Amino acid sequence: MIVTYNWLREYVDFDLDADELAHRLTMAGLEVDAMEKIGEGLETVIVARLLTVEPHPEADRLTLCQVDTGSEETLQIVCGARNHRAGDLVALARVGSILPGDFKIKKSKIRGRESMGMLCSEKELGLAAESEGILILPAGLTLGQPVFQALGLKDVKFELGLTPNRADCLSVVGVAREVAAMVGAGVTMPGAALKEDGQAIAEQTSVTVDEPALCPRYMARLIRDVKIGPSPDWLVRKLESVGQRSINNVVDVTNLILMEFGQPLHAFDFNLLRGGRIEVKRAAEGETFTTLDGQQRTLIADDLVICDGEGPVALAGIMGGENSEIQSDTTDILLESAYFNPSSIRRTSKRLGMHTEASHRFERGVDIGLVPLALDRAAALIVEVAGGMLAKGAIDCYPAPFKERRLTITARRTNDILGLSLDLLEIRRLLQSIGLTAETAADRDDALYVTIPFARHDLEREIDLIEEVARLNGYDRIAVTMPEGRLLCHAPSAAQLAVRRLRDAMVADGFSEVINYSFTSPAALGRIGLPAADARNSCVGLLNPLTEEQSVMRTTLVPSVLESVARNLAYRSVDIQLFELRPVFLPNGGGELPNEQLRLTAAICGRRQPVGWAQQSSAVDFFDIKGTAETLLAQFRIGDVVWDGSDSEPYLHPGKSCLIRSGAAVLGALGEVHPKVLERFEIDTPVFLLEIDCEALWGAAGAFAGVRPLSRFPDVYRDSAFLLDEAVTAQQLLEVVGRAGGREMEEVALFDLYQGKGIPEGRKSMGIRVRYRSAEKTLTDEEINARHGKIVQAVSKTLGGELR
Repeated sequence: MIVTYNWLREYVDFDLDADELAHRLTMAGLEVDAMEKIGEGLETVIVARLLTVEPHPEADRLTLCQVDTGSEETLQIVCGARNHRAGDLVALARVGSILPGDFKIKKSKIRGRESMGMLCSEKELGLAAESEGILILPAGLTLGQPVFQALGLKDVKFELGLTPNRADCLSVVGVAREVAAMVGAGVTMPGAALKEDGQAIAEQTSVTVDEPALCPRYMARLIRDVKIGPSPDWLVRKLESVGQRSINNVVDVTNLILMEFGQPLHAFDFNLLRGGRIEVKRAAEGETFTTLDGQQRTLIADDLVICDGEGPVALAGIMGGENSEIQSDTTDILLESAYFNPSSIRRTSKRLGMHTEASHRFERGVDIGLVPLALDRAAALIVEVAGGMLAKGAIDCYPAPFKERRLTITARRTNDILGLSLDLLEIRRLLQSIGLTAETAADRDDALYVTIPFARHDLEREIDLIEEVARLNGYDRIAVTMPEGRLLCHAPSAAQLAVRRLRDAMVADGFSEVINYSFTSPAALGRIGLPAADARNSCVGLLNPLTEEQSVMRTTLVPSVLESVARNLAYRSVDIQLFELRPVFLPNGGGELPNEQLRLTAAICGRRQPVGWAQQSSAVDFFDIKGTAETLLAQFRIGDVVWDGSDSEPYLHPGKSCLIRSGAAVLGALGEVHPKVLERFEIDTPVFLLEIDCEALWGAAGAFAGVRPLSRFPDVYRDSAFLLDEAVTAQQLLEVVGRAGGREMEEVALFDLYQGKGIPEGRKSMGIRVRYRSAEKTLTDEEINARHGKIVQAVSKTLGGELR
């Protein structure tokens, strides 16, 4: 946003110099990115009169001028322009002048004739981007006077870097309001002296708003018999001072109001409006429309357009159309002033890649209360600069007037947050200085009720008002203090300790932890072959997913762990031991939050040991992942574990997997991943998986049983091989031996399994080794044989086993 010092002075009476004003604006949150002092250092560019203008004797395109500077001296100047004649007042840059762009004027000879300066154009003085000839000054100026002083052009231009929330400062009046708050003055709003001579507007045209949610307010005025032409100098200068170029007198007025009030306007050629009326509605899907920049736009049903009786004539809040453009022969104009829904304008502007001065303001929200004032002032100025008759009255479609918002602010909370000691009166004064209405709350002694004007869309909560108080009071008046804080030591909970213990156990066993997104694709569950009835197929969907691949919350860690394995194998990391310890999310029903459950999933593949001359190159197998599970169970003192091979997960290989049970609880599952599942993940090597339900693990964990002293008496081993049916499992055999062994049995282990020559069909040989030891005495052979005999009898009776 660009504003000028002189323009601000039209609305606020202040005496700050330019540098102080820039500093105060920046400290108020309106950062001054650049400041240009127009006319500074150009005091040597003076008003002069051309006494004679003759052709240069040595060059057809040059003229030789004799110039009166108001002193006794007459200067000779060689000029390359052709738009001047004797008697004109011109801007003369004398020798030694330095023009914008660091261009220094020197005494010179041009085609054999001496030139003692330069006659300047508007471009060379920095007053315009382009100019066709030298600047011809109005009559009556004093010779020898500095040009910028004589024309009143000495000014300072401020370029403000506004944050998106300060839409109220996208106008000169908005910035003037801030300056008034700084100096404790009032704002003089520009007025509009209307003279309505024409026929009533309601008898000549009509406006229909079909989408009041997208266009809450639309106003129009009609002006007939205008004359399109160049704008007067004062209007051109004002627009150029803020970076706008002059087009014609009518369009220039609408641009002036845009910069002055921050309210975009649009002027239609009324005679080009088919049906002589306006309709605000959504565009037809696929409809095409050519805007003022000559580009054909394809519209969708979400776009808001301004239509005449047959079709679009403007993209609402963004740009007008070629089919209703103000042209040199235009005589009647319909002037629009409206408020459009910011979100609607933002969507259309972004989709079409169109960013205009109008859309920039509508996207951030304009002041709906300024719509009539901006329209009336523009109508009055158009009649002033372009003539014409203003129709009586204005059309105002405002079916649901906006209600002003009211917020509450307290002195206590303001001072607590800012570290100040302001009273309510001071807070009230500060807020009222920027146009807010603050009243003492009747039911509370320490509060103010603050009415928020329509221009301040950014003020939504009490904390926003507190920020305004800090800004207006001055950030530099907030004392510098050291922050206070307390160090609190929180002991980790039992659940946190259990998770840490589980993670440490996995790392100690040689595993590396991976962390994947909690979001996954619905297709991921199909890759691991879950049956349709499995509860894990019911995923919790995201309302606004980033991609389809991350559209649901995962109900199992298995797909993401297998993806990590596949990714590592693709990068030739073939010896893998990794785990993920993260929650899964199961639907809870009734629209409630999902049921979050902690799971551990680990995977191994590749070699058991690193490559080396002294190591065997053997691959990991089922018993490696089972050993990891046994280590975890031992960490949590879980006994009586059953490795149930009769049931398993669908993504594990049947016969090479099992469930882990402890009593009635299922702690998890382990085994080799099914080859079809591996194929779906493009894995070509066996992978062994362990999945643990952490909640079930915590529930089955045993307490510390205390320390049992070591026996000082010797141990004795007994080995026995039993011939058993093929269906008997090692678990069954060990359970029978455990029950029959008695308290002196210290350990039992399966050391041999044999089927083949010498063993009948349907039978197998299983060898066990039992260690006996007493804590009270040395066991004799007779006592050991008697205890071992009970084991043999139990195996025979319970399992039908025969001692080999």
